[in-house]
Amino acid sequence: MKVLGIESSCDETGVAVYDTGLAPDQALRAHHVYSQIALHAEYGGVVPELASRDHVRKLLPLVRQTLADAGLAPGELDGVAYTAGPGLVGALLVGAGVARSLAWALDVPAIGVHHMEGHLLAPLMEDDPPEPPFVALLVSGGHTQLVAVDRIGAYRLLGETLDDAAGEAFDKTAKLMGLPYPGGPQLAKLAEQGTPGRFRFARPMTDRPGLDFSFSGLKTQVLLAWRDSDQSETTRADIARGFEDAVVDTLAIKCERALDAAGCDTLVVAGGVGANRRLRAKLQEMAQRRGGRVCFPRPSLCTDNGAMIAFAGALRLEAGQHDDASVHVTPRWDMATLAPLAPDKGAPAAHG
Repeated sequence: MKVLGIESSCDETGVAVYDTGLAPDQALRAHHVYSQIALHAEYGGVVPELASRDHVRKLLPLVRQTLADAGLAPGELDGVAYTAGPGLVGALLVGAGVARSLAWALDVPAIGVHHMEGHLLAPLMEDDPPEPPFVALLVSGGHTQLVAVDRIGAYRLLGETLDDAAGEAFDKTAKLMGLPYPGGPQLAKLAEQGTPGRFRFARPMTDRPGLDFSFSGLKTQVLLAWRDSDQSETTRADIARGFEDAVVDTLAIKCERALDAAGCDTLVVAGGVGANRRLRAKLQEMAQRRGGRVCFPRPSLCTDNGAMIAFAGALRLEAGQHDDASVHVTPRWDMATLAPLAPDKGAPAAHG
């Protein structure tokens, strides 16, 4: 099954073609992402109306380019998948409208995909994919969640952030220290130059039971440390390192607790912060100590992209699931409400 995937939940326009009839290392036939970073940089954050308009401008040319790179004509597609939520309602409607129109014109099924399920399943596109049950850490600019995955489509929320998501905390901390937008990647890069241990911040909510997160207090600690410092470039790097170490340690501690609570030793990590090198190293170290494994998507599939939507959509379309012809999006959408796949469709190892 050849599935076109469209992602437009926020400020990236992503398009991909995933072919379940090919071997896993060849199944992603083409994918492209157009980022709106330059568009939103002067505002210091995403402006929803501008994001929607840019999706309108970029989506169809990106679809044409992706199909050409995949060596396919539109009529060779077997299905269309698109992000139906959660996300910015205007941006979601652009992707949904294009996807539903293509599906109607081509007379193929279409399905709306949950954005976070797309992230969660992205590591399953890699070689030697994990099979449920496992624990997933979904860590991005908008979400920080620990989810028990009993099988694909059957998810139990174990813990989530009570305030800022980890990626959001990275961005806000970078902004208060004067780093350019988008701040998170800039802060992580700066932290590589910092001296570990010069600034030590709290590991929030790790001194009590539970699997929820809170990063707003950590952000305040950094603000106070920066305000009272000499604000030199060296100090900026040292504070960035202290902040990153605090976030990474907190995530690792909670992940280990979640594995214990779920009674398994496989951890899947997805979302934009999943590309952070220090987090990857810390979680690899934890998994090796436990005799388990941790699985990540390739860095290019950590941020929002159409490949994860095409893959998640292909699994559901192959299981016989699809949506009606209406253009419908869900800006707020609880992943626990998703329908599970049929048991024989639960493992991504079966391709074609």
